[in-house]
Amino acid sequence: MRDLFRTYPVEARLSVVLFLMILGLSLATDTFLTLGNITSLLNNNAVNLIWAVGLLVVLIAGGIDISFAVAASVVQYVAAQIFMGIGGGSWAIGFLVAAALGIGLGLVNALLIHGFRVISIVITIATFNAFFGLLMFFTKGRNIYNLPDWWTDRIFIFERQAPDGSWSELNLSVAVMIACVLATWALIRLTTLGRQLYAFGDNPEGARRSGVNIWQMQIVAFGWCGMMAGIGGLMQVNIAQEVVPNALYGRELDVLAAVVLGGARLGGGRGTVVGCILGVMFVAITQNGLNLLGISPFAFQMIIGAAILVAISSSNLSFQLWNRSRDTEARLKENAT
Repeated sequence: MRDLFRTYPVEARLSVVLFLMILGLSLATDTFLTLGNITSLLNNNAVNLIWAVGLLVVLIAGGIDISFAVAASVVQYVAAQIFMGIGGGSWAIGFLVAAALGIGLGLVNALLIHGFRVISIVITIATFNAFFGLLMFFTKGRNIYNLPDWWTDRIFIFERQAPDGSWSELNLSVAVMIACVLATWALIRLTTLGRQLYAFGDNPEGARRSGVNIWQMQIVAFGWCGMMAGIGGLMQVNIAQEVVPNALYGRELDVLAAVVLGGARLGGGRGTVVGCILGVMFVAITQNGLNLLGISPFAFQMIIGAAILVAISSSNLSFQLWNRSRDTEARLKENAT
């Protein structure tokens, strides 16, 4: 247990906090720890977790992207036009189109960052506004309701009826979320590219001198984030049953908060899929718990802001202490020899 807290301090602490929250809400309300509420939490936050694992890869590589939610909106609208143009489509075509469009928008960020040598947050603020402005200009803010049946049909991977007649269901977005989480875990943990992303985020200059291709790292990081944005946007339409140009505007901050709370370091080189899941769960359970307790929604932003501050400060402190202990150990070994 001590090794777990030492190796993954943020993730371990967040797990304890989540356990206490779940225990407290279970005692305070009769509806929190019910199958209906749990399935609702998973359905409502599946898209956020898809986006979160995409953003995680960018943060590991030392970047930041706040344009992904707007990029997802652009993918929704362009994909709807493509599907109407070809007279329908299918889920297979839908995933290919959404992923391709998302990767394209992600590569726009990567190209601008690499070409202009400007920090990623500045570029993604610019593309955030550019994407959203272009989207609203061409759509004039109008929703799209006439969508292919395959895109709007409800697909459930789990259904159960309670004795009182209510249904508990998990929709397709949860299955897609699981696939995206596993794919991201495989990318950052089982591939050479994943190890290079960590090295590049931790020490860009050292990674460059070791032969890591900086341009390739930016392509992988922002392309992956863009792909997750596109897939998340595709699934959001299946949930909402319509394309709303400005519906996803602002959700990027909740996702960023969740990933940072899960232990991803803003300086790069650190972050895990497990921590990402825990961060999304923390944000989701906090919001759900406040609603069940009848507390003002304004308290949610205050709590999340305070939690981010604590997470960042404690993460930096732990990282500094770990560096000092490692340096001390190295000096002791040097003196011993």
